[in-house]
Amino acid sequence: MSAPPEGDERREPRATAQPVVPSTPRLRAPLEEAPKAPWHPFPLVELSVLIGMVLVVVGVLSEGDRRPILLFSGIGLISIASLELAIREHFAGYRSHSSLLAGIAAVGAAAALYPTSIPGEILTVVGLVCGGVAFYLLRRQFAARARGLTFRA
Repeated sequence: MSAPPEGDERREPRATAQPVVPSTPRLRAPLEEAPKAPWHPFPLVELSVLIGMVLVVVGVLSEGDRRPILLFSGIGLISIASLELAIREHFAGYRSHSSLLAGIAAVGAAAALYPTSIPGEILTVVGLVCGGVAFYLLRRQFAARARGLTFRA
């Protein structure tokens, strides 16, 4: 066999680096397994939280009609950004946020029925039942994604 002519170097395909997934899941979620946002590498969640914190601080320090608008806008922006991160991490099996998401479902169900003439005791029961069912379903879903773990920090 003769050597290939100079300039006709043949290279074997390079193997791409695949993340190593341990066979047994760990309770401590490594940072490398964190789910990436669809807009990665733009830090949208981090910027939203930062802008929300600035709005809250400015709202606390200000007076007059602008104060409640600034406070609620800042708290709302931080809440939406945090909710997006919790949903992304939970449904990727990275970290469990079952309690937080179930609580949001419970409050949402009770808030949706609040304008009706349903008594407060019934709204509380509806919220508790909705939150309990959501917690059960969210915990099962997380266990399926996290290879059997129901909690992961």
